[in-house]
Amino acid sequence: MRNVFTIVGKELHSYFVSPIAYVVLTGFLLLGGWFFFNLLSRFNLLLSLYIQFQGGAEAANRLNLNDYVISPLMHNLAIVLVILVPMITMRAYAEERKGGTYELLLTSPLRTGEIVLGKFLASFLFICIMIGLTAIYPAILVYFGNPELGVMASGYLGLILLATVFVAVGLLTSSFTENQIIAAVSGLVATLLLYIIGWPAETAGNVLGPLLRYLSVTEHFAEMVRGIIDTRALVYFASLIILALFLTQRSVESLRWR
Repeated sequence: MRNVFTIVGKELHSYFVSPIAYVVLTGFLLLGGWFFFNLLSRFNLLLSLYIQFQGGAEAANRLNLNDYVISPLMHNLAIVLVILVPMITMRAYAEERKGGTYELLLTSPLRTGEIVLGKFLASFLFICIMIGLTAIYPAILVYFGNPELGVMASGYLGLILLATVFVAVGLLTSSFTENQIIAAVSGLVATLLLYIIGWPAETAGNVLGPLLRYLSVTEHFAEMVRGIIDTRALVYFASLIILALFLTQRSVESLRWR
């Protein structure tokens, strides 16, 4: 594992010595803050209307912070991750292939699995830092309101699992090419497809419809945002991550033996 941790440290260092990390973190937090304060303003408006027209504070208690603020915030952040994660992972393999350091990495004593796992963990940790910084928004709600903490924690778990799937897919597309733009666009297409594949499920029939729903990350993520942690969703996320990492390892190994 020492080799894996060495790669993790190297990759994380490469993120933070370039402007990529700071631009991505700043953009994600700005967008998250914009969504949060707009959703909170809308909630406060609805709250005042309920108090005014529905007869006092008891009617206002029907409004749930999780339903009106946290849940839409999670879904909005998920859409941002669809776009940002491929930008984070695009350089993982493509940059090394273009810079000529890929051959040195592959001819080193490191095993292919260690290379793949190290790069994956580095991107995963960066994503966790990025998502963790947004915890300030629910912390504000906890301080000033009474959201359901269990539902909130389930939503954040779903967001991390969703982002981890996107990381694994983004690393896979990066391993196919030396062009970072192609890697980013390919990753964006793949993550977007996973996000929207369930949209035609209602009109796809009794056989194809449930299959499309199961393949959609949105369906499983939406359940976790509602506070439902189903083992089927956990198996789904774990299966996608393992499959993408396995294919990435095979892609890297194919270059080692050329």
